[in-house]
Amino acid sequence: NSGVITSQILRGIAEGLAGKARFNALDLANALDAGTRAAYGAVAKPVEGTILTVIREASVAAVQTAEENRDLETVLGATVEAAHDAVAKTPTLLAILRDAGVVDSGGEGLYRLMHGALQYTLGTTGRAARGGATRGRGAPASVLVAHADEGFGYETMFLLQARPGASLDVDAIRSHLESIGDSVLVAGDAAAVKVHVHGEHPDAAIGYGLSLGSLSRISVENLDHQTRDVRETRAAAFTAERSATVGSSAAIGAGAAASASSIERADADSPNGRDGSTSAGDLLPLAVVAVAAGEGLAAIFRDFGVQQVILGGQAANPSTGELLAAVRAVPAREILVLPNNPNVVLAARQVADLADRPVAVVATRNAAEGFAALLALDPTKGAADNAPQMTAAGRSVQSLSVTAATRDATIGGRPVKAGQWIVLDPDDGLIGCDDDPTAASLAGIRALTPGFELVTLYYGADADLASTEALARRVREVAPAAEVEVVHGGQPHYRYLISAE
Repeated sequence: NSGVITSQILRGIAEGLAGKARFNALDLANALDAGTRAAYGAVAKPVEGTILTVIREASVAAVQTAEENRDLETVLGATVEAAHDAVAKTPTLLAILRDAGVVDSGGEGLYRLMHGALQYTLGTTGRAARGGATRGRGAPASVLVAHADEGFGYETMFLLQARPGASLDVDAIRSHLESIGDSVLVAGDAAAVKVHVHGEHPDAAIGYGLSLGSLSRISVENLDHQTRDVRETRAAAFTAERSATVGSSAAIGAGAAASASSIERADADSPNGRDGSTSAGDLLPLAVVAVAAGEGLAAIFRDFGVQQVILGGQAANPSTGELLAAVRAVPAREILVLPNNPNVVLAARQVADLADRPVAVVATRNAAEGFAALLALDPTKGAADNAPQMTAAGRSVQSLSVTAATRDATIGGRPVKAGQWIVLDPDDGLIGCDDDPTAASLAGIRALTPGFELVTLYYGADADLASTEALARRVREVAPAAEVEVVHGGQPHYRYLISAE
């Protein structure tokens, strides 16, 4: 029976990943959820305390973790841990197991499959026991099996930037580093990549990097002399999955200090002394302060290397004072502010007049424009020179917001009833409305200017992963030439923020 159910789990996972050339952490979580539904659907009378319990609790952990952390290995690690814990409690759910003093063998088998998948993902050989698995959701990948053993030699990390007029081959760099070391992570694009590798010869990795371009933020640590906690902390600072952000992260000083999730944390975490002073040598040349509606969107901005993220948005816009406090908390000579909401732009411009250092405002209207703007940041230029080109980059992205009408109204000459789902452009112009959120979203996507290659669905607090994946499948039908990505935004009020680029 367990073998049959496992086959249904795998069928559901395959269907959840159908049509994807690659998948991210949320895709994996959705696939595991699809596997759970397929497994329960295959059994006439589901019994808890069996493999069914294990896949259900593992998939729940995957979804919850993926909504907070986009690192694939971290999500898989949380899945493995939840599967292990579910197996351990099967005797409490099924009397026959309790009487025999055993756990459910099918559930144990599924846990072993998941654990093997995790080991394979991390490039290990299965030498580590379960002690290497995560101990809590959202834990960094370093606490998983890959770092359970001792004797990794040296951990080498650096930022590699291409020479002027040249470009980097990310795949070739990764392939070469894998030939000379282990635990290789290469994230970035043709302009800049961040490199992480373990090996006995850090000079070989650094020399290879120098042959391709210029290096900065070089770090070499002897892992044999470090405690596991130190390794975990270092890996947590590195493993930002969104590879396209790496070049911008270099420009705006990622890694200087942990970004604050609110203005209160911005004050508390300020690296300035108690008297507010900062030595000139400690100042970054340029930093970014951004406003984000929702923890998911805030996490993405932090992955971009944004120094301070202020939680706010529709109906909760930060004041000029809050923005000013965030600017003052950043140890940088110049600041760029991304308001990510039309209603925050004026407050941000007031900050530019009040601040004690040069501040430029990039007039982004939502988070999607903010992400696009950050990709255009030029680390060789100051805030004033960056602002126009970043604003233009943000406006090059088409974006839509999907929300429910709270009352009857007429928008742009079109009547809208309370409860209907409306699709708005970045300036709050009505694009479409419908009683069904999926139909409204698809109508909005059909109204976009053709030619886009990537559609990103940022789902908010009142949406869930399963429904968003269902919408993604429909979007692929409407725009078959585009890749569709699902990301947890967590934004209030807006069910979806949709970008097309």
